[in-house]
Amino acid sequence: MIVGFKCSETEYLFRNGKTRMWSAILSVVERKLTMLDAAAVLMDLRSPPGNRLEALEGDRKGQHSIRINAQWRICFVWGLNGPENVEIVDYH
Repeated sequence: MIVGFKCSETEYLFRNGKTRMWSAILSVVERKLTMLDAAAVLMDLRSPPGNRLEALEGDRKGQHSIRINAQWRICFVWGLNGPENVEIVDYH
C-alpha cells in the first residue's frame, strides 16, 4: 500500500483519477500506481518486465523507479510499510 506521496499532483491523481499534467499517459500512470499500491514487497514490481524496476543512484540513491514510458518514471522509497515519497518524474 502506498504510504505517502512526495508530489501533490501524483497524490491527487491516485486518489481522484484526474489530472491535467499527464493526460497523454493517464491510463498507463493509473495502472502503474495501482501496481505500486498493490505490491506487498519490492520484488512484486519486477513483473511485468516492462516496469523495469531499478534502484537509483547519485542524488536519488535510496530510491527506486518503475518506468511509465521512455520519458516518465514513478520514483519512490521502499519503506518498512511500503512505498513512500511517491512521485512522477520526467527522468530526462
